[in-house]
Amino acid sequence: MVAETPAGARHNRFAKAEDFHVPLTARLMNNRNFLAIWFMLPAAAILLLFLAWPLILGIYLSMTDTTIGRRGYFIGLENFELLADDPVFWLSVYNTFLYTLVASILKFVLGLWLALIINEHLPFKAFLRAIVLLPWIVPTVLSAIAFWWIYDAQFSVISWSLQRMGLIDEYINFLGDPDNARASVIAANTWRGIPFVAITLLAGLQTIPQSLYEAATIDGANSWQRFRFVTFPMLTPIIAVVMTFSVLFTFTDFQLIYVLTRGGPLNATHLMATLGFQRAIPGGQLGEGAAIAVAMIPFLLAAILFSYFGLQRRRWQQGGKD
Repeated sequence: MVAETPAGARHNRFAKAEDFHVPLTARLMNNRNFLAIWFMLPAAAILLLFLAWPLILGIYLSMTDTTIGRRGYFIGLENFELLADDPVFWLSVYNTFLYTLVASILKFVLGLWLALIINEHLPFKAFLRAIVLLPWIVPTVLSAIAFWWIYDAQFSVISWSLQRMGLIDEYINFLGDPDNARASVIAANTWRGIPFVAITLLAGLQTIPQSLYEAATIDGANSWQRFRFVTFPMLTPIIAVVMTFSVLFTFTDFQLIYVLTRGGPLNATHLMATLGFQRAIPGGQLGEGAAIAVAMIPFLLAAILFSYFGLQRRRWQQGGKD
């Protein structure tokens, strides 16, 4: 006797057989994986055109002696060897690390403090948040021009105020002294970056369940202990991502430095980005400028790895779930 084939099985067999008669285009349009790749192609093409290609071209130029108006020849690592013996380049590396480290720490501390304040139940909270965003919204060039006026050797409002209060006898040379210039550009960058850190951390603070604070209060935790054992651990993944972007923006800063000091005085505020531009465009040495830009890549990758490990901590907090 032949066992009867269930109706459902016969239907599935016939359905699979009919699939061969469906046009390939129709089957692909019903495939979610194919549609996902198809919809991502425009974005991928834009990224390849405006990000990957300039990166590849920059790496190639860093290994040539190309100048403006003359096609160069491949010289291998000669540009990097020249930079290794260039004191101005190493000064720019020092300035970049000092600028990034100090400004990032200040932005994190002040941004976290500001986020904690505006997270409280304050009157006109929405208005305060809008005001906090102003330094971030204003174009960088306009901010730099405003700071250039504030730091002006003859018309500085800071020096004028301090002199009227009897704290100083003569105007401070903010941008003419190397140490003062470094401190001045760090202060300007910190002022611009605080809103980004504050608003992002504020969003993270509002996702922390209030039940955790209530449980900690019942256990007798004071305000500092609640911050240390509840707020900070829950904010750690967000802090990792926010500070990664902050470090990237600060490390590659160009507009603020170029408008305020153009790397002076005595190269005291030259960052790797501004020095690379100066060597490549005004100086005409495209290969050398590209080599300085390529030398920034390992440091940027290190910042991205910092964010990656922060996200790994987020997975650990969620029990290993993606």
